[in-house]
Amino acid sequence: MTQFKKLALAGTILVSGAMAAQAEEIHFIMCGGEVREADQKVVDQFVAENPGVTVNMEAVPWGTCQDKSLTLAAAGDPPSVAYMGSRTLRQMANNGLIVPAEISDAAKASYQPGVLNTVTIKGVQWGYPHAFSTKGLYINCDLVEAAGAECKAPKTWDEMYDLAKKIDDNTDAAGVGLAGKDFDNTMHQFLNYLYSNGGVVIDPATGENKLDSQNTRETLAFYGKLVDVAQEGPTAWERDQLKDLFNDGKIGMYISGPWGRGQHNESINQLVAPVPAGPSGESGTILITDSLAVFKGSGHEELAQKLAQALSSGDAQYDLDSSWGLTPILQYETLGVDAPYYANDPFWAVYTGGISTGGPEPLVEDFKSLQSVFTNMVQGIILKEDTVDNLVTIAGEELNDAM
Repeated sequence: MTQFKKLALAGTILVSGAMAAQAEEIHFIMCGGEVREADQKVVDQFVAENPGVTVNMEAVPWGTCQDKSLTLAAAGDPPSVAYMGSRTLRQMANNGLIVPAEISDAAKASYQPGVLNTVTIKGVQWGYPHAFSTKGLYINCDLVEAAGAECKAPKTWDEMYDLAKKIDDNTDAAGVGLAGKDFDNTMHQFLNYLYSNGGVVIDPATGENKLDSQNTRETLAFYGKLVDVAQEGPTAWERDQLKDLFNDGKIGMYISGPWGRGQHNESINQLVAPVPAGPSGESGTILITDSLAVFKGSGHEELAQKLAQALSSGDAQYDLDSSWGLTPILQYETLGVDAPYYANDPFWAVYTGGISTGGPEPLVEDFKSLQSVFTNMVQGIILKEDTVDNLVTIAGEELNDAM
């Protein structure tokens, strides 16, 4: 692979003689239950370049990993560094469990637009973004054509609704799959639409609650409109279950990440398109990252910062993104990579095209309360329990409490 331009962040790892002479163990908790080969290579190199330093890699399944890291930190025995969902950063930062990430200005400039907002609270970065996903609209062209329509990407909400209605009216399938279950990706699905309508939840620079807005009202009204052409009972479904409906030919379209391409039946003639634009915005997507957090009080903060920097920059990050099939987290063309894996690929253009107009998974201290804010609002419109105005007003008030 072409050598990257040098970044201050990605320079040769140097540790003082006094530090290297001491035997030190970095406790590294890796959420996800496995250590990817690209990460292990960096860890091995780090150990080789720092005599006396060992890295204890502990891979823990997602279901228990984040709670384990928080419990250890609260008990005064924190890991040195952990790979976790960026949604946890505000809780850890507010409780003094982690230290700010030391990301150089050159490194900040290399990230895709909006990525740093996923780890930023009032202008401070609390983690090193290390895995990145965006979303697109999958369309079953066989169903579209069976409905008598041309299979092309809808560019606006009106076009999307019209296409979904044709499928719903003229085939045995529902037009669109909607997530409405009490689960985190109900919020994520809604935010794909909100960010495609110019909406904001929390301003990352000021921390101000921006949810109660006309953009949100328009988005919720559209979500309610889609219910009429969606699968039966959206409140019983979450996104991964929509994949099964798509594979069974029971829905014409739904929103998912780049992994969807490999999860769908090869027999489906599918089109992947950007999330259609709302009346007050342009096509966008939710920007979700997992990040490396350096914990306070481990006694190895400096080493942990250097390891996190090595893992999240340059060749190391490219190897992870390309081998894992992730949306590129860095602007690799500007770092000297010739023909990166996503270049000149219409599929990847869908997942990179909405980055600049996308928005982050909101950072709050109590994520479950945040999830409830959106679930209550979305379920309220699906079940027609209240008006759009009242549901958005209530959601804005609930978000204040969650923050």
